[in-house]
Amino acid sequence: MSHAKGDRRERELVNALDEAGFAVMRAPASGAATDRELPDVLAGDGETFYAIEAKSSAGDPIYLSGEEVEALTYFARNFGAKPRIGVRFDREDWYFFHPADLYVTDGGNYRVKKERSLADGTDFAEFVGDSEKVTLAEVADDGPDPEIVRVLQAVEQGELSVEEGAAMLE
Repeated sequence: MSHAKGDRRERELVNALDEAGFAVMRAPASGAATDRELPDVLAGDGETFYAIEAKSSAGDPIYLSGEEVEALTYFARNFGAKPRIGVRFDREDWYFFHPADLYVTDGGNYRVKKERSLADGTDFAEFVGDSEKVTLAEVADDGPDPEIVRVLQAVEQGELSVEEGAAMLE
């Protein structure tokens, strides 16, 4: 990924967070202006503060060095922020991960695949508090409500009219 594309994606993230009501700033060249490693973006909404390392890709897996993730975690802890890795694949939204949730390679680096981002990442709306992800496992129960099944069976067998069944289910 070119630096220009990376810079453009970081500005895009900053603008989106700003529009979502966060106080946000992009760190100067991610550490190039200082001897310390800085996260790409700092954002807070008055209650929650994030230090974000932003990465994007055309579709290939995104890799982060162990040093990048360690520096992010160290900075976030000292700053009082939550460390997050923000990833964006072309034609997709931003997805966020806690560093501990990323796959660690045998060489000690971190990897995020597009499929994993879409399936397990926190999407932008959830990240900024506009929605909450609910998994099928969280809403699964022991099957349908027996009372509802009984009413539907009665309608199916002609014991109740559709209108009577609908009224009972309201």
